[in-house]
Amino acid sequence: MFFINPPFGNYVNLPMCMPIKGSFTLYPRQGLIGQIFKTLRYDFNEGVWINKIGLRNPGLTHAINKYKKHKEIISIAIMDPREIKYIYNKIPDNMDIEINVSCPNTEKNMVSKGLGIFLNYERSWCIIKLGPLSSPELIDSYYKQGFRQFHCSNTLPCERGGKSGHVLKPYNEKIIQHIKNNYEDCIVIAGGGIQNYDDIKHYEKMGANHFGFSSVLFHPIKFLKLYLNIIMNS
Repeated sequence: MFFINPPFGNYVNLPMCMPIKGSFTLYPRQGLIGQIFKTLRYDFNEGVWINKIGLRNPGLTHAINKYKKHKEIISIAIMDPREIKYIYNKIPDNMDIEINVSCPNTEKNMVSKGLGIFLNYERSWCIIKLGPLSSPELIDSYYKQGFRQFHCSNTLPCERGGKSGHVLKPYNEKIIQHIKNNYEDCIVIAGGGIQNYDDIKHYEKMGANHFGFSSVLFHPIKFLKLYLNIIMNS
């Protein structure tokens, strides 16, 4: 399966691709447009996109009201352990979710403990969105909480926010290797630096089960070529 990662998942819906929308927090975080203009930049020296948008979103209630069952996944971000029970009680048991534990662009670290409460048999997807710097011990802790679906990975922290694109590849490779070497029952979504079909094949050889796209959508022609290759090879 192929996923369209945030923020593009909020707007792009294509056959053969599952959009991931969000990330949504318990309460709205205003200022999305302003943060995009202030912080979204392309670094020509490194060939990466950098942003510091910081989870600006209309809030979880908005996501729930708009949710389309079996047609999208809602990314949630928990910024305070006290929010867990409120979010748990708020979201439907059959809502497919991705828990973003790794956004580098917020004033607080994402909550990483006590998340197993969201796992249930009514959800086809209950994914942990890892950061590229996630340690083996941290990944193991999510496994012990019961998680078996991992998305590798979020943006790479830097002084100006988070980097996305090819810079994530070596980090993702280490994470995928750790998961696949230690846990046979895990599903891995590889997302980071996929620019063409060869990148998909590379992650597939490493053991990735599914693939996610984001920064490549900044380049419509490049993404169109990638998407056509997906269609032809499916």
